[in-house]
Amino acid sequence: MSVKIFNRPDIQDFLKVLSGLDQKDGNPRVKQIVNRIVSDLFKTIDDLDVTPDEYWTAIAWVNEIGATGQAGLISPGLGLDHFLDERLDAIDDALGIKNETPRTIEGPLYVAGAPECQGFARLDDGTDTDGHTLIMHGTVYGADGRPSAGAKVEVWHCDTRGFYSHFDPTGKQAPFNMRRTIITDEHGRYKFRSIVPHGYGVPPGSPTEKLLSALGRHGQRPAHIHFFISADGHRKLTTQINIAGDPLINDDFAYATRDGLVPDVIERTDEASIKANDLSGPFAEIVFDIKLTALVDGIDNQVNALRPRAAA
Repeated sequence: MSVKIFNRPDIQDFLKVLSGLDQKDGNPRVKQIVNRIVSDLFKTIDDLDVTPDEYWTAIAWVNEIGATGQAGLISPGLGLDHFLDERLDAIDDALGIKNETPRTIEGPLYVAGAPECQGFARLDDGTDTDGHTLIMHGTVYGADGRPSAGAKVEVWHCDTRGFYSHFDPTGKQAPFNMRRTIITDEHGRYKFRSIVPHGYGVPPGSPTEKLLSALGRHGQRPAHIHFFISADGHRKLTTQINIAGDPLINDDFAYATRDGLVPDVIERTDEASIKANDLSGPFAEIVFDIKLTALVDGIDNQVNALRPRAAA
């Protein structure tokens, strides 16, 4: 038998009580948000006849997500990170701001404090012998269209097994392997040498994989490289590029692929290019210029200062 109780006056009063709307103390914003979230959950239970067994199965899954620290992983998997980016895009549109280099999701695997280099950095330590050498470079431009000297380019990516340093379950990688902060030169240029990363998936058997499987979805990501870019007088840009040719570019479980963020990968085999980069053999090259946007009334209106992040 299906019953509906959500709209009963006593249930509506109960929602006000449980969210503290009948109390003088507390945080009004938290009360407003909790009231909306719990109201939507009550209505979902009512409309879909959610059983106690289904509800407590979900609670067990939430506990497992917390115990494994995967809230930051399921968030992009359910499209929440992408939705936040879409909202920021819409806010920028309303303000007349054009993001020539698109933003996209940060992901949960950034680590603060990567070694700082001037102009050029070697990201990998050479221990991943399965990796194909990558040279990536470009110019950071300010809102005035001029090269931005002294801009900060933070870059991080995984190895050929799909593991990031500081999160590598095998313990194989040294701290800050494939992570650096590059300060652009007097011409606004950055450059780094590394290896071409591989795609990877969510941990097998994890609560994230369990939910995605229940949704009939996979948990795989295409190969990609993450960036934070910041400069005085500009908004910090969070973005990432995908490696062209990866079959999952348009099937990313985290919904991070965006137009303008899939630069060409050029295979260099000629001796002149090899020698110019102090290499001994063929390599892949990616050129990716970055265009920043100015502060809005002196404020960075898109920085996520309160987001939890790892630090070494």
